[in-house]
Amino acid sequence: MTFKRLAAPNILPPVAPEKPFQQTHHGYVLADEFHWLKDADYPDVKNTDILDYLNQENTYFKQVMQPHETLVETLFTEFKNREQPVETSVPWRENGFEYRWYFPENAEYRIWARTAVNTNNEQILLDENIESANTEFYTLSHLSISPNNRYMAWSVDDTGSERFTIYIKDLQDDCQLVEVITQTSGEIEWSQNSTGFFYTLVSEEWRPYQVQYHELHTAITRDKIIYTEQDQSYFVGIDKTQSAEFLLISTGSHTTNEVYIVPSASPLQPLELMAGREHNMQYDVDHAQGYFYIRTNDQHENFRIAKTAQNTPELKAWQTWITGSDTHYITGLVSFATYAAIELRVDGLAQIQIKPYQGEAHYIQFDETAFAAHIGNNPEFDPAFLRINYGSMITPNSVYDYHVNNQTLTLKKTQQIPSGYDKDQYITERLWAKAKDGAKIPISIVYKKGFIADGSRPMHLYGYGAYAMAMEPEFSKTALSLLDRGFSYAIAHIRGGDEMGYNWYTQGKLAQRQNTFSDFIDCAEYLIAEKYVSRGNISISGRSAGGELMGAVTVQNPDLWRSVILGVPFVDVLNTMLDDSLPLTPIEWPEWGNPLADKSDYELIASYSPYDNIKQQAYPPMMVTGGLNDPRVTYWEPAKWTAKMRKLKTDQHLLVMRMHMGAGHFSSSGRFARLKDDAEEFTFMLLAHGITA
Repeated sequence: MTFKRLAAPNILPPVAPEKPFQQTHHGYVLADEFHWLKDADYPDVKNTDILDYLNQENTYFKQVMQPHETLVETLFTEFKNREQPVETSVPWRENGFEYRWYFPENAEYRIWARTAVNTNNEQILLDENIESANTEFYTLSHLSISPNNRYMAWSVDDTGSERFTIYIKDLQDDCQLVEVITQTSGEIEWSQNSTGFFYTLVSEEWRPYQVQYHELHTAITRDKIIYTEQDQSYFVGIDKTQSAEFLLISTGSHTTNEVYIVPSASPLQPLELMAGREHNMQYDVDHAQGYFYIRTNDQHENFRIAKTAQNTPELKAWQTWITGSDTHYITGLVSFATYAAIELRVDGLAQIQIKPYQGEAHYIQFDETAFAAHIGNNPEFDPAFLRINYGSMITPNSVYDYHVNNQTLTLKKTQQIPSGYDKDQYITERLWAKAKDGAKIPISIVYKKGFIADGSRPMHLYGYGAYAMAMEPEFSKTALSLLDRGFSYAIAHIRGGDEMGYNWYTQGKLAQRQNTFSDFIDCAEYLIAEKYVSRGNISISGRSAGGELMGAVTVQNPDLWRSVILGVPFVDVLNTMLDDSLPLTPIEWPEWGNPLADKSDYELIASYSPYDNIKQQAYPPMMVTGGLNDPRVTYWEPAKWTAKMRKLKTDQHLLVMRMHMGAGHFSSSGRFARLKDDAEEFTFMLLAHGITA
């Protein structure tokens, strides 16, 4: 069966000028005629030639989409009608107050509020709609209340650069303090006496590198430096144990970290190291009833849980509490007063185990065979119940309270679909594709009842496959617009993620990176063989490292896809890994390899780097997205990909790029503005399948 590809309209697309540039590494000459799109003053992008080109691409995108505005608006309306006009969170209790957030009717952003327990006097803490009124982009990172309930500190990014500014308010006097802290990562952790808090500064290159302590009502210039990380490949983060007795400073790369502890009652006393980076392991820490509980991969790649008395935190004192397992992959741990809640994966499914400090462990039971369950918002140390989040591809995201003593679940909230949703009209399956090397790759798929597996229906296939980040079989409100138009929607749980254990991740990185791309292609081939779809009728998408996946499978097997959406795509892998001045490059070397220092790493990355492997051939229709202020995947990666693809592709298929000029990695920030972005991307996908309504 042959499918018609979406052709470009009779509008001349931009043509980026070519400017000779080359560099030499390990005897190889790397030429890049679009290197000039990388502004030398980044993150301050003011080069007029670069801005002109990006604006030309945006103009072309608008011209191409303009005749299809009706479809964009139809989809946007469908998406918006699935959102609650007024929506509120499940309230949570903390330190004598009940907190909630809510969206006022049709508002883009949340309002945060609290009510003292056993009263009815609700206090508005922060209205994001007012705060964001004069900015194109707005993201709240942390909103943190001091232990004495008097002060609130919150962190905001209003450019998309992920450089957060911290503000402080006295809630008793209802006045904002004069202290404003800029260039932070957004994290805030209060001392026990409420006189100050820890925060983390980011460098000019956007690396979180230094922890400082701010004393309220003092000048920022007097803030005390608590910890500075000199290693360019390590990022610093801060946290607090569930017991609130200890503050934690963690510094690490993708493969190794170390944790320092300090009592939250004495935040300025010397830090104590638990296990140093020389042990080449990963671990994270919680605390309860005089013990530290540590999730670590020092003895098993799927992690064990150790415990040690709080007065002997050093590694040599750690004793195994839960052993590592080939079949049970431990992914998270929260230590409450009488039990630990443990997140793990069994056969690729995210589950929760309750492990009392005294007594037998048990799993929280659910009716569905394919789902994702995670520990939810539980700020209290000794809660009356465990709040959890649950969902599947046909079950909207739900919040439950799990009563540990009698092992019962109470449903507190299910994501509502105001326009209507009948779960019984949709079917989900868990399939297993066979990779070229024999590995069995899970696929989650959903479709509407009446779907016939005869190869006649279109499919949207999604993937990520990196950083040990699992793609859950979760409910998608936007995907309903595809399912109701006859599509199936599938997620390929490929190597590089950690769905099937930590080894699933390591089999998709460094020298085995090609497994990720081959797995995705093998999943498509399996779905074709099983007649869920026909060759050439699959539209694919992925973001960030998933955008790199899209670029690789497009270059390696262009005939397989009906259309491709590359979201903020990490496609210029070789050039990025060669530039150690970029914020993410040194910390990324353990993930991708270091082509600066190692010839074999250079050769490996050059073999698959999507940008470097574009060649003269026909490609499927493509939509590329980016953000000018993106610190994770810099704007020039999607821009260079688009420019080079325009130069070399031999087809007349549509290629467009949408570059957000006032946002970063996560596109538009408002809940409805983000839906408009989705509507444009879905419009592109539907048009590629010949669907115009």
